[in-house]
Amino acid sequence: MNNSVSNTARLLGAGLRALLVLTLLTGVIYPLAVTGVAQALFNDKANGSEIKADGKVVGSSLIGQAYNLPLKKGEETPAPDLKWFQGRPQNGLGTNSVNTRYKLILSGATNRSGDNEELIQWVKDAKAAVVKDNSTPDYKVRPSQVPADAVTSSGSGLDPAISPQYADLQVHRVAERNDLPVARVQKLVDEHTDGRTLGFMGEPRVNVLELNIALKDLVAGS
Repeated sequence: MNNSVSNTARLLGAGLRALLVLTLLTGVIYPLAVTGVAQALFNDKANGSEIKADGKVVGSSLIGQAYNLPLKKGEETPAPDLKWFQGRPQNGLGTNSVNTRYKLILSGATNRSGDNEELIQWVKDAKAAVVKDNSTPDYKVRPSQVPADAVTSSGSGLDPAISPQYADLQVHRVAERNDLPVARVQKLVDEHTDGRTLGFMGEPRVNVLELNIALKDLVAGS
């Protein structure tokens, strides 16, 4: 009987020691090591690819933002603030009360097929709005100029970038709204256009948040 109790105690003691060692290794040492390596070698990515302006974090280079006017009484959707470059549409996303600035916590696409009548109408309406919003007295946008990313959201709805074609399309409107020369705004877009990753992956793109921060600085200095 005593031997049985003694063996049970030894087994329990060995199991407890194994639990403590494994907890220490996998629950403390390993996470600290991974965090330390990430902070030392990939500090920017480990902290969420933060973008700063005026010494403050204003967003992430991985997450899109909305640039809208304050919601007016009776409006369900705020109107875009057309002095800023606009990102991709956010159609199909849910709403939430947690992040009222971005309203992008609930990600996802519409899950409608390409021949869905409602989706087709959304695209037509979005295209008409892009043409109207970006036409100025001196520059008229043609429907054929509107790229696909101007009228469709990405699969996640969180895409932070637009195509150079969509950015170029907005140049005249942004220049007019901010009383800037068109050539200077175009130069700003060109300076913030990134090519394909490693020269062959993905597509050329423009990060909208980074572009709008540069635009804000340009307006302030003009």
